Amino acid sequence: MTPLRVLLAWRPDGDSGGAGADTAAFVSWLARTAEINVKPVTVIPRIWPEGVGRDEVPDAAAQRFEAWAAAESTACHAAARTALTDAGVPESMIDDSDELLHSHSETTALIRSAEEFGADVIVVGSRFGTSGGPVGRFRAGSTADALLHCAPLPVVTVPRSPTLSKHGVTRVSCAYVDNEQSHQALRKAADLASRWDVPLRLVAFSPTGASMYPTLTPFPDAAEADERWRGQALGILARGRERAEERHRDLRVETEVGSGPGWSGAMDDVHWKKGELLVVGSSVLGAFNRVFIGPSTNQLLAHSPAPVLVSPV
Repeated sequence: MTPLRVLLAWRPDGDSGGAGADTAAFVSWLARTAEINVKPVTVIPRIWPEGVGRDEVPDAAAQRFEAWAAAESTACHAAARTALTDAGVPESMIDDSDELLHSHSETTALIRSAEEFGADVIVVGSRFGTSGGPVGRFRAGSTADALLHCAPLPVVTVPRSPTLSKHGVTRVSCAYVDNEQSHQALRKAADLASRWDVPLRLVAFSPTGASMYPTLTPFPDAAEADERWRGQALGILARGRERAEERHRDLRVETEVGSGPGWSGAMDDVHWKKGELLVVGSSVLGAFNRVFIGPSTNQLLAHSPAPVLVSPV
């Protein structure tokens, strides 16, 4: 079986506990699951404005920038490899190429590098700093947000300071609602669960009440509507189980419904393992064969305690 090819979007943290350490821990978790080949990539932003050509920049300034960019790129590659090996990734699984990537668009450069590498997934960490997410949750920075709206291959989001099993991935969960985007997510999740010989769990999430968001006016029939929805969800999950078992006959498939106040309540209503990977489908509103997250997917990303793989429809 060919190794899973992982492009790691890596940035220096400036300390020992930032998004770089989190993504390195995630890659190590994958490496304990199966054979992988990881390529850490850092994009160096260009110093001159968009639209200004290299020949329009004074030679001395351009040469100083190019020398600095090359040195910074080499230092970032070395730091990334150190972070990965410190996290427990075998050196044999780390790509040793040291390409210089500098661009006005970090997103474009990452996608181009991923395509040239033949990556199966792009891994991004949570935003850090005062505007970052809480521990155990993911908040998208500008680059992660852009990747989640235009990447042509799956994107994995890693929560801040994730809690990960020492035994690698122990279960693959799939958010399933029986539409095209969740059918794609189901295919991806079932293939990964079969490949790694772990159970597949199909989950339907629903915030309780008349709306997926908190409301100012109570809905009088909320309890009855929630009970009807739960019954419908169980039927949806049963059909999803049949799809998964038809795709992989020996797959162990579980189903679960999560409901509660708001998205956090719905997701906290189900049990999450330390070895969990959640797979969701992107919105069908995006360009063909592109990731494009809609409001529901965005809420799943924000409230999932587990790493999330977003698969393009």
